[in-house]
Amino acid sequence: MTARVAVDEGGSLDPRVTALRAAVARCRRELAGYRADLPDRRIAEDELTALAAAAAAGVPDVLRLRRGLLVIAGSLGSVSALAGALAEVRGAIELFGAPRPQ
Repeated sequence: MTARVAVDEGGSLDPRVTALRAAVARCRRELAGYRADLPDRRIAEDELTALAAAAAAGVPDVLRLRRGLLVIAGSLGSVSALAGALAEVRGAIELFGAPRPQ
C-alpha cells in the first residue's frame, strides 16, 4: 500500500498533518526537557517517534493515531507539566475525525 501524501492543489501540506507534526514535535521537546523519572518514558518516546513518522508519510490512519495517543497518555500518566503538549497532540489527532468502520 502506498502512503497518501496530503497536498492540496497549491502544493501545500494538509493542515491536519502540519498540526500533527507540530504537536508531536512540541510533545517530544517537552518530554525531553522533563527531567523527573518516568518509568514508561521510553514507551512514550517510541510512540511519539511513530506518530512523527506517520505524519511524515502523509495522511495517517486515524485508528493508529488514536491508539498511539492512548499509549502516550498511559505512559505519561498524569504528569501535569506535559498536559498541555499532550492535549495539543490529542487536538491534532481529532482533526482527522473518527476512524472509518471496518
